[in-house]
Parts: sequence; C-alpha cells; structure tokens
Amino acid sequence: MAVPKRKVSPSRRNMRRAHDSLQSTAHNECSNCGELKRPHHVCASCGQYDGRDVVEASA
Repeated sequence: MAVPKRKVSPSRRNMRRAHDSLQSTAHNECSNCGELKRPHHVCASCGQYDGRDVVEASA
C-alpha cells in the first residue's frame, strides 16, 4: 500500500493547488444589441450569431 514517507509541507501543498482556482468566464458584447454573451455562441437576447439571425429572439 502506498503511504507518504514524509509530511507534505504547506508550501509544497499550496504550490500544487496553485492552478485549482476558478477562472472567470469570458464574455463579449453582442455587436447587434450590446448585451453580454459568451464568445462563439448565439446571443440569448436577440438571437443573432455572426451578424445574421439564427434563432427567434426570446422575449
């Protein structure tokens, strides 16, 4: 059975966890209506993608 030989120091433990934090999600402004939307996704408020109507606009 694998058991650690020595205690992991707080510094080493925290260096391992350095990349585990939550990243903020990216948002762009819609070129048609100005609402915030995810990049490369259809705008939820106006239904446009890449300058053309893709879905019906939600009320």
